[in-house]
Amino acid sequence: MEFIKPLLQSLNLTQAFQLIEQGGAVVVILLLLSIFATTLIILKTIQVFWCGIGHKSGTERAVQLWLQGRSKEAYSLVEKSSNPTRMALAHLMRGLSLEGLSKEELREDVQRVALKGLGHARAFLRPLEAVVQIAPLLGLFGTVLGMIEAFQTLQNAGSEADPAVLAGGIWVALLTTAVGLAVAIPVAFILSWFEGRIEAERLMMQDAITSLMTGRKTQAKEKQTLAPVPNKAVSHAT
Repeated sequence: MEFIKPLLQSLNLTQAFQLIEQGGAVVVILLLLSIFATTLIILKTIQVFWCGIGHKSGTERAVQLWLQGRSKEAYSLVEKSSNPTRMALAHLMRGLSLEGLSKEELREDVQRVALKGLGHARAFLRPLEAVVQIAPLLGLFGTVLGMIEAFQTLQNAGSEADPAVLAGGIWVALLTTAVGLAVAIPVAFILSWFEGRIEAERLMMQDAITSLMTGRKTQAKEKQTLAPVPNKAVSHAT
């Protein structure tokens, strides 16, 4: 049990309780927000890696197999996937195998599945955005309240006011702003990373669906050398 004592000393719980006591209710709310944001970040990270959001290796392989005419192998790669793009591709492959279904109807139905998948991929982003916006405002609110209290103390002291007391009240008031920024800044960086992964997934989804719908007809399957256009001599009238 000797290893527990250094651990508790490193955590410095006494200082943490002093921070909460000095910052008041605003710091408590900010700490609760940080716990809430951390929980969402853990859940979102698990979702990103579990569903492979932003990873295109499996999707690109399925598209290549389908365009090569190996439809069964392509479908087997995407039919049980939890990735939004591959789920949309599985739906599209089933639709392309049906007869009597126009491309317009199929595109609309696949778009419905794609939007639903992207909606699930964006889960937890709105609450994280709220934390990024609310945490600094709460910190500023706590600072304003602390400054009001500090100046009230200075006024009540009258001519016997001690500048050290005012300075102590000011730094305690600024403490809430510092805590609010400490909560918001890391969450903002992580939120930006999540949004980047989802945007990459959206672009990949659009490219994969269009590739299957059009067959990539504008891309030559084999390299072809284009003959240069001969320059026509222009004769000038003399």
